[in-house]
Amino acid sequence: MSNAPRTQVDGVYHRKLGDVLVTGLSDGYVDMGYGIFRNIPEEETKAILARDHRTSPPRISVNAFALRMGGKTYLIDCGSADIMGPTCGRLPANLATAGIDPASVDGVLLTHVHPDHSNGLTDAATGRRLFPNAEVIVHESEINHWFNDELMARAAERPRRRYFEAGRTQLSPYMAADRVRTFKGGEILPGVTAIPAAGHTPGHSAYVISSQGQLMIVWGDTVHVPEIQVARPEVTMEFDTDPEAAAIARQKVFDMVVADDMLVGGMHLHFPGFGHMRREAGKYSLTAEQWAFDI
Repeated sequence: MSNAPRTQVDGVYHRKLGDVLVTGLSDGYVDMGYGIFRNIPEEETKAILARDHRTSPPRISVNAFALRMGGKTYLIDCGSADIMGPTCGRLPANLATAGIDPASVDGVLLTHVHPDHSNGLTDAATGRRLFPNAEVIVHESEINHWFNDELMARAAERPRRRYFEAGRTQLSPYMAADRVRTFKGGEILPGVTAIPAAGHTPGHSAYVISSQGQLMIVWGDTVHVPEIQVARPEVTMEFDTDPEAAAIARQKVFDMVVADDMLVGGMHLHFPGFGHMRREAGKYSLTAEQWAFDI
């Protein structure tokens, strides 16, 4: 068995959506404790995870998505670099496998500014923009919140360091270069519409991609642990800025996905992160999309 592999294949998965090539990219995973859930008993989370044969405590995938369309390349989120520990930070290697040079990326669309979504923008040690030709596209409320000195001063030490300070470190070089574009909602790129879904963070947003009559939503952190929050959408997370608003936003996104029969791309769905939803007898379910061997 000396020639047996010790690692998996690279975390890259391509899927066509009309004229758009969508690529799921793994940044890795994080193992979290039961304390991440706000309003569900620990024994119930254990039972749900055991029923679905999932790691307990939960293992959370961290994904990003690339869009290649109209001769341009965009990323939706950009991974965590070194801030989430040794099981994450794999996006640069997987971008290389996918044939994407960071210098060729035209834009990075952020679902929000939490570190597992934005910490891959900048080399924190040098301030060098890791996507030198890209603009960063983000909801205006994210900038207004994470760059608010009063809010940062009131924050506890961990969120101040990991959210406020890290977010500023990542975004400031792009702001200095006039490479940050904010939005309130609506179409932000041809065929890409921003759907504000505030609650997890003040400017948390999903993105709907439309091409040749096909629809896909990249829903950011609408769901962190799919086994729990799809079955129980009222369950919120310790890192929700406004838990009640986050639960309301999740319900609205679920309803939109089911009503329009959208393909789902999730940053914390199990890699490669694509799935389909349905609602039966008032309950939601999420099924991973079948692996396609041809693009």
